[in-house]
Amino acid sequence: MKKEKHNHDHHDHEHNNEHEEGHSHEDHHGHDHKHGKHTLIISAVLFFVGVILHIVSRFITNDTIMMILNLIALVFAGTHVIFEGIEDTISSTIRKKKFTPNVHILMTLAAIGAVIIGDYKEAALLIIIFAGAHYLEEYAEGKSKKEIKKLLKLNPTKARRILEDGSIEIIDVNELKIGDKLKVLNGDQIPTDGIIISGESDINEASITGESIPRLKSINDEVFGSTMNGNGTFEMQVTKDSENTVFSKIVKLVGEAQTNISKTAVLIKKIEPIYVTAVILLTPFIYLFGRYILNWGSVDSFYRTMVFLIVASPCALAATDIPATLSAISNLAKNGVLFKGGSYLSNLSEIGAVAFDKTGTLTEGKPVVTDVYFAKEVNELDKQKYLDILVSMESKSNHPLATAIINYFDVTKKIEVEAENIIGVGLIANYKDKQYKIGKPTSYKTISKELVNVTHEYSNEGKTVVYFGVNEEVVLLIAIQDIPKESSKVAIDFLNKENVRTVMITGDAVKTGEAIGNKLGINEVIGNVLPEDKANIIKDLKTKYGVVAMLGDGVNDAPALVTADIGIAMGDGTDIAIDVADGVLMKNDLTKFVYTYKTSKKLRRIVWENIIFSMLVVLFLITINFFGKMEMPLAVLVHEGSTIVVILNGLRLLKRIKV
Repeated sequence: MKKEKHNHDHHDHEHNNEHEEGHSHEDHHGHDHKHGKHTLIISAVLFFVGVILHIVSRFITNDTIMMILNLIALVFAGTHVIFEGIEDTISSTIRKKKFTPNVHILMTLAAIGAVIIGDYKEAALLIIIFAGAHYLEEYAEGKSKKEIKKLLKLNPTKARRILEDGSIEIIDVNELKIGDKLKVLNGDQIPTDGIIISGESDINEASITGESIPRLKSINDEVFGSTMNGNGTFEMQVTKDSENTVFSKIVKLVGEAQTNISKTAVLIKKIEPIYVTAVILLTPFIYLFGRYILNWGSVDSFYRTMVFLIVASPCALAATDIPATLSAISNLAKNGVLFKGGSYLSNLSEIGAVAFDKTGTLTEGKPVVTDVYFAKEVNELDKQKYLDILVSMESKSNHPLATAIINYFDVTKKIEVEAENIIGVGLIANYKDKQYKIGKPTSYKTISKELVNVTHEYSNEGKTVVYFGVNEEVVLLIAIQDIPKESSKVAIDFLNKENVRTVMITGDAVKTGEAIGNKLGINEVIGNVLPEDKANIIKDLKTKYGVVAMLGDGVNDAPALVTADIGIAMGDGTDIAIDVADGVLMKNDLTKFVYTYKTSKKLRRIVWENIIFSMLVVLFLITINFFGKMEMPLAVLVHEGSTIVVILNGLRLLKRIKV
């Protein structure tokens, strides 16, 4: 993806490390990729057989049979864990050329130690609970990924192509070419990206935008592959190859989300083998200390050493971040916000400033009429006539301002006039021996003081002023502006309360930008900015405020999106935006950014809760063990129980957060 080409230049080196570490995460946790789904099913069956054998052994009075049942239970239930522990340790050690053990090795050694001292039930119980917690972690990660994986199931497979003779053939989506015409029936899944060429229908775009309310689409409107057609039938023309559709880009983005993990997760993964090595090296000293300094005796010293191996293991610590991060990412995916990985989402909680593009990000992206002012001498009868002529003239123009005027007045044309567009002047029309003109203020030589004052008032508010005159006398003044979105005000108010610096970067005049900025309460407005200068402004903001996020439409904002610590693209599934940004708000709704920021904050809080809790449990258990107050079954239950608590705490992020 385009973003990755820029990472070395614009993103911290740690981002690249995170991406690499992410792959190792996938190797470590994605067992269905490594061993195959079939092997996982077998190991799960063996696990449950082991659990049953252990339960049966609890009712057996014969020591030999009890021992045999527990040894079989230990091997069956621990196949997955023991195999992974040995295999991963060997492969990591060879790859890194230094001893790199994992948590599973500690549990395996502890279980072997328990067998040596004859605690067969405890040995089996240790492996069963550890393996159970391990399966729960995999389940938690799978559940977290489920919402994201739903996207993959939505990928369209068939299309109805219209042939030259008008007949229809059903073909594979991969065979479609740009320019092909397709028929989409009611209830069909739209096969690819394109534009409607005939017909109209309500289309559910939840797979792209996260919005469940269908949108009415008609001729010339864009439609996206994977979205669902409603009751209407329409014909469309293909505009993109299947691998370049918005949906396929989302799928690529989802793939990146699985491999890019947070700084905390990267740190934990780096610490884990060091921590495990330290525990293994400490183990003989614990035995010697207990036997010769504390006089525990050889059997008790060995027993306490095995308990130490269990309780010192960083099982819960290893599960503090990744299940929580994946839960947060899948939560956001359900709400129409996609992230390329946990590192970007985690960093969002640390932002000191947010930079916004103006047009289409903070504003609606299209001009609307905000004010209409008639000269005082115009009577009511003439007002209606002038509006009729105005709308008739503007209907001959395809200028965005003309569209704004027609949409505002919504006058049924009673008067038909022919208008001519004169460059540098405006629209000119002759009707009943009078000349009518629509133009900017500079196209009129004489203007009354009354209208000059009103013009200044509107201009100071950042509005574009258009005059309508009769025989060179201005009778009507229209103010037009690209107005802020309601969601923008909500988002800016929220960020201001959070003491996050808000900055608008716009290519428009400073006065225009400040008018919008003042309405929204933005801290700083930087106007007259060229697209190539936006990246430098982001660099300056990073120097002043630390971590900086940038929100833009992803086309002229691409350099700034890449330069920011977190680049977030706006726009209903804009493909360029998805390419360059770290995250995408699939709807042009900044309340989604507020939701994302709150999710990031909650994720950071939960991860730290998990880290503190898991380490406190380890310290508590080690301390109690030294006083001889910790039996192995209780140590196993409390230690592995803490892992389960940590995983379940992370899964809370799957639930919708209150905004």
